[in-house]
Amino acid sequence: MFMKKLILVALVLICSIPFLYAQTGKFHGIWEGKLNLGVELRIVFHITDSSGQLHASADSPDQNAFGLTCDSVFTGGNNSIFIKMKALGASYTGKLTSDSVIEGKFVLRTNFPLSLKKTNKVTERKRPQTPKPPFEYKNEDVIYENAARSLKYGATISIPKGDGPFPAAILITGSGAQNRDEEILGHKLFAVIADHLTRNGIVVLRVDDRGVGKSTGKFEEATTADFASDVSNGVDYLLTRNEVDKTKIGLIGHSEGGMIAPMVATKRKDINYIILLAGPGVKTLDLLIEQTGAIMISSGVSEKAVLSYKPLYRKLLIKTINETDTAKALKKVKKLTEKWAGSTDTALLAQLGMSEKNIREKLLSNWLKPYLENGLSISCNLILSHTCNNSPVKCWH
Repeated sequence: MFMKKLILVALVLICSIPFLYAQTGKFHGIWEGKLNLGVELRIVFHITDSSGQLHASADSPDQNAFGLTCDSVFTGGNNSIFIKMKALGASYTGKLTSDSVIEGKFVLRTNFPLSLKKTNKVTERKRPQTPKPPFEYKNEDVIYENAARSLKYGATISIPKGDGPFPAAILITGSGAQNRDEEILGHKLFAVIADHLTRNGIVVLRVDDRGVGKSTGKFEEATTADFASDVSNGVDYLLTRNEVDKTKIGLIGHSEGGMIAPMVATKRKDINYIILLAGPGVKTLDLLIEQTGAIMISSGVSEKAVLSYKPLYRKLLIKTINETDTAKALKKVKKLTEKWAGSTDTALLAQLGMSEKNIREKLLSNWLKPYLENGLSISCNLILSHTCNNSPVKCWH
């Protein structure tokens, strides 16, 4: 009797193997889709089938992120599939509507529609504006140090053809850890700018942020003031180059770099000009609140929830700026948040994903406090009120 039961179980298992393969085999392959998060980002799932067990990894090609871990993959009835990515706090639920299409939703704090199409090869996004060799000028990859030799900077200096010396510029990146090309979604913005300027007779230095590429240091521990120091070190390096006209060195800052440029210019007497690209023109406190709200709305959070959050966010930022002790700041922030949460609809709280971890990461970082303190009044009028080398700094639009 016992043997009969064993044989019966074995037969059931053997007979179920083709069914398992039929279920999981439908999903085997490369699946690509576009996720709309305010900007379109491609998401690619690589799904493999091993003895009826699905495994997956994910790519976000436009963010140069590949091989992202998918912790679990399983199928259900009606040709459905579920993929979980614990590290990102994300998941995907979809249903196979044809042999080559899965319709579903990507969940990252809120739901985003995501249609996946089966493909043999991930689509390459073309960036025709990216400069390609041979160049009409010299590109030299360099590494230089600060005066204390505690930091090394990886950079590319582009030098026009001819005898020189030439005017020079340093390109200053925006917020976030950026490489020397300020590469965003495959766009090499600073490579494009450097190419144009060098073709027109200007030496250009573009530098990896500290902790990125060939530059040393820890980006996550640095402040805006530290980044200003990094730029100043770049100016010192340009002064060592024979190709550079020492009286015509300028700074070109993008976004947060548009705040850093005047910070550097007002402390040195050898800056001839500054150019701000989308630099802050209002108090940074106000800018950060509006920017955060816009990002939240583009991510699917309702306008009602954002309007409820903004007054709290302002109070939290001000408390963070005014408190020197991190533990005390966190305590005050928690008290304010708890009081606000007690009078706010729970559905709105769920949309906002409020948690102590989020508060700590967003409000108590080393970067945020000096960013706000140094940028409270940056505007073109303020910049023009300062002098460099006894003459007004030029503000180019």
